[in-house]
Amino acid sequence: MNSQDQKVVVITGASQGIGAALVDAYRKLGYAVVATSRTIAPSGDAGVLTVQGDIADPATAERVIAAGVERFGRIDTLVNNAGLFVAKPFTDYTADDYAGVTGVNLTGFFRITQLTIGHMLAQGGGGHIVNITTSLVDNADSKVPSVLASLTKGGLQSATKSLAIEYATRGIRSNAVSPGTIRTPMHPAETHAALAGLQPVGRLGEESDIVDAVIYLENAPFVTGEILHVDGGVSAGH
Repeated sequence: MNSQDQKVVVITGASQGIGAALVDAYRKLGYAVVATSRTIAPSGDAGVLTVQGDIADPATAERVIAAGVERFGRIDTLVNNAGLFVAKPFTDYTADDYAGVTGVNLTGFFRITQLTIGHMLAQGGGGHIVNITTSLVDNADSKVPSVLASLTKGGLQSATKSLAIEYATRGIRSNAVSPGTIRTPMHPAETHAALAGLQPVGRLGEESDIVDAVIYLENAPFVTGEILHVDGGVSAGH
């Protein structure tokens, strides 16, 4: 068990890319971490509890939060980082595409966020929800047809503001980071040059850019309901 004054963060999609980088960043801040993904391996760090599971299954959310509270005694922050991105012409999306993307991006957000906020309220209020969205929500691009991303992450972005207002007087903040195209394992190396050309600044973002944005929001007590664009200028136009 950790001491009750140590803060605890839950991070979804935590086994690689931005999620794994967030685990490291929150540990550096002194947080205990509950890290979940389908394939996550056990951690040798006593301050990191890993829980395997598909976040699209609400039972995974129940296990993650129960395990985190049992080990660390509290939950202070939830980073909804897990996400699926499938870019296809709208009429090419299959029923499996729809089920897969909505399962992770919407269902995966919904139950774990409910459980987290329930624990925050039971602790007496106070806490932070951070959702990772995508710049395509605000800035559709004809070169990247992505209705399922906009449908799901757009819902997440609206929910971010709704949660911020619903819980503003109880000290629970809700914010989102809206990334542009980031150099992660999601994008094969041979696509990087073409993707960089789509960004106003002419390069891809780095995982550290998104991590820095999340940590800024973590340490910004007067910021809630914010959609922080970290997108190399995409949100400003082309």
